[in-house]
Amino acid sequence: MSDSKTVAQAEVKQQLGELAKTAEVDVDVAETNEWLSSLEYVLKSKGPDRVRFLLDKLRDRAAEQGVQSAADTNTPYLNTIPLEDQPAYPGNRELERRIKSIIRWNAMAMVVRANKRDGGVGGHISTFASSATLYEVAFNHFFRGRGESGYDGDSIYFQGHASPGMYSRAYLEGRLNEQNLENFRRELEEGGGLSSYPHPWLMPGFWEYPTVSMGLGPIMSIYQARFNEYLRDRGIKDTSKQRVWAFLGDGECDEPETLGAIGLAAREKLDNLIFVINCNLQRLDGPVRGNGKIIQELESIFRGAGWNVIKVIWGDDWDPLLAKDTTGTLVERMNEVVDGQYQKYTGMPGSYIREHFFGKYPELLKLVDNFSDEKLEGLRRGGHDPEKVYAAYKMATELKNGKPTVVLAKTIKGYGLGEAGEGRNVAHNQKKMNEEELLEFRTRFGIPISDEEVGKAPFYKPPENSTEIKYLRQRREALGGYVPSRPVEHPTMEVPSLDDLKKVISKLEDKECSTTFAVVQTLTALCRDKKIGKYMVPIVPDESRTFGMEGMFRQFGIYAHAGQLYEPVDSAQVSYYKEAQDGQILEEGITEAGSMSSFNAAGTAYSCHGVNMVPFFIYYSMFGFQRIGDLIWAAADMRAKGFLIGGTAGRTTLNGEGLQHQDGHSLLNAIAFPTVRAYDPAFAYEAVVIIQHGLQKMYAEGEQCIYYLMSENEPYHHPNMPEGCAEGIVNGMYKYSSREVDGAKARVQLFGSGAILNCVLAAQELLAEKYNIASDVWSVTSYTQLRRDAAACQRWNMLHPKETPRKSYLETVLEGVEGPFISASDYVQALGEQLTPWIPGDYFVLGTDGMGRSETREALRRHFEVDAESIAIATLSRLCKTDVFKPADVQKAIEDLGYDPDKPNPLYA
Repeated sequence: MSDSKTVAQAEVKQQLGELAKTAEVDVDVAETNEWLSSLEYVLKSKGPDRVRFLLDKLRDRAAEQGVQSAADTNTPYLNTIPLEDQPAYPGNRELERRIKSIIRWNAMAMVVRANKRDGGVGGHISTFASSATLYEVAFNHFFRGRGESGYDGDSIYFQGHASPGMYSRAYLEGRLNEQNLENFRRELEEGGGLSSYPHPWLMPGFWEYPTVSMGLGPIMSIYQARFNEYLRDRGIKDTSKQRVWAFLGDGECDEPETLGAIGLAAREKLDNLIFVINCNLQRLDGPVRGNGKIIQELESIFRGAGWNVIKVIWGDDWDPLLAKDTTGTLVERMNEVVDGQYQKYTGMPGSYIREHFFGKYPELLKLVDNFSDEKLEGLRRGGHDPEKVYAAYKMATELKNGKPTVVLAKTIKGYGLGEAGEGRNVAHNQKKMNEEELLEFRTRFGIPISDEEVGKAPFYKPPENSTEIKYLRQRREALGGYVPSRPVEHPTMEVPSLDDLKKVISKLEDKECSTTFAVVQTLTALCRDKKIGKYMVPIVPDESRTFGMEGMFRQFGIYAHAGQLYEPVDSAQVSYYKEAQDGQILEEGITEAGSMSSFNAAGTAYSCHGVNMVPFFIYYSMFGFQRIGDLIWAAADMRAKGFLIGGTAGRTTLNGEGLQHQDGHSLLNAIAFPTVRAYDPAFAYEAVVIIQHGLQKMYAEGEQCIYYLMSENEPYHHPNMPEGCAEGIVNGMYKYSSREVDGAKARVQLFGSGAILNCVLAAQELLAEKYNIASDVWSVTSYTQLRRDAAACQRWNMLHPKETPRKSYLETVLEGVEGPFISASDYVQALGEQLTPWIPGDYFVLGTDGMGRSETREALRRHFEVDAESIAIATLSRLCKTDVFKPADVQKAIEDLGYDPDKPNPLYA
């Protein structure tokens, strides 16, 4: 056959909705049959393990002889568990079907009613419609609740768009009322509403994990499963009976975060982890793999990564057909049809399915001779068959082979919606249904609502003493309680006082070091602390040596579930790379997303496990809020606690590295995260004070927030801690030094933070000695905390006009202080400009707007105009506006300081 003819035939097959493949010619049928007969004999007499062993040996021997075979990462397009191995279903199928139908109805009614009101608020029907069976089987037989302790249940990452189904079930359980359902996506309404998706911040007693979109649920679930093992290996908590489930859609697998960490799950032998992928073959706009087969693609990816793969493709209606398919033609047909065509079959009449699916081969038409068109239309996919789903979950939970498991379940998006959106490209956006469609839905699922009432889409709940409600509650009681749920009262712990940490401060006083060194020294001391040492969780993405953490390797060990199976190349050194099963440090490799997922798991251990763990995530500053801001936002949503340390921070502080490494804007990004308290300490004692304050607030007092510290790699002198400055450090600013000048022409206020505080101090001397200007220097540790406090007071005063006005900390410390005020930081000007409304005088901000570049610190600070000379010129310029200096004086200063007035604007340079 010519190449052109082969290509032409392949194109025709694709037009027919088939995978094109080249037929393989069997040159010796008798020999083939002998091999197949031998295989059948071994399988029947010695079992599948022996078959696998022999196949592996044959493949190895062939490879030794130079014969390469295709990678064994795909199995036929069939259920992994054959009918003969399917376990008996333990529940009451009829009762569970009725419960599921009621839940389906109420989930649909929530969205439809919400969109009939003025300003329809959206919502999703189709995702839960396709996954109802996947969830209900798990709710009735697998999901473990929190139990008597309140902290022994499974962690479940629900697919975000399926949230109406979870609310509907909670309504039947009595945990939500009708008013809650009526106010779906209307959370500010009287009586309380429900959030669009899983949001612990909005529903802290219900949801545990924010999961919707972006692949965050899958990657967080992997690191949650690994953190559970971490707790067990370190002897902190027995988590051996706690599983982690992640429900996601096949379209979500296109997100890099979804599949990016599956290798870690296999490498760490996380057999406590189960992915359930709802393969309804459809994204938001169209098929996931219209020209391919997403289940086969995912099977190959997960099997190649070392996971157990369980496929649930066909429902029990297909079992008799497969049993009669002695030639394998039906399986061949299943294999060759692409997903876009499978989606087309949904909603088409049985005559179409007969002609286009079975009609290709005469023997297949014969298989369905006695099937009516209606029966062909009703052939179920595996994800809608409770017995098939139960078998898959049972296998997934009983496999203890050191591998995580993924269940790939084939479903129909919008299942049950009929013409309103079943299996259609519009299904994801289906939010409204007309009366005819509601009648069809009501009738299909047997909901006892009259024809007259159905158009209103009323909620339905059986009586409290009904068999449905009793059964539903009995099953959850047997499994340890309702899910999802999250405790609202949490344990606290005693933490070191500031006096306890004075040794760290004393050790660093009058020394030359970086603030990163100071932070690491504090972390080391905390890991040794008798009160909280074992609860500290140092996390770093393969930058330990950059941050000077290698000294911690030998002291605390790097966590590795398998221990250390090799002799490290640097074993002769004091700070060698030590891995251990009970290691404390999570050295995650080059993955900020993975590291942040570990932070989220550790930061919510207080609510998940009832144990206060203290994550301390140190990372390259530029690769934090800019790169993994969505996971930090998720951390805020899930009420995580802990410390984020932006190492090698600042636009000009990082020598040489250049544009993609020099961070001048993360503090600006952090403004948008309400639970993040962001600081830019200049001196070692400031960093220690902030860390101790964070420990006190988060773990002794139970506040649910995140402390974020910038830390630089620039070594400079760290002075002794002034008396009485601790309050100012945590509130955001304090007066650090004053420079008096006899007969001073003026007095100015200079704000500095981080490494740039040294430039401000140099500018203070320059202004005094050269221009006869007195000044006060303020160390501003947090512009954002100052602004939040000031804005909160401003808001309160606006809404309480008859009350005595409140005064913010910023206004209090600057009361009676005269300007002008000059601010300089290693971050964009907008950071300092936050304070403009509350500064009692002329206020001018210098910052590092623009792109980074490779240079020395001195050259960079001149380029970005935050060095001492730039601060001095800015000060003189502001004094010129009040006639203290003349324009000619400022011009002369620019010349005397060797400053190029025509240098490029750093914003665009």
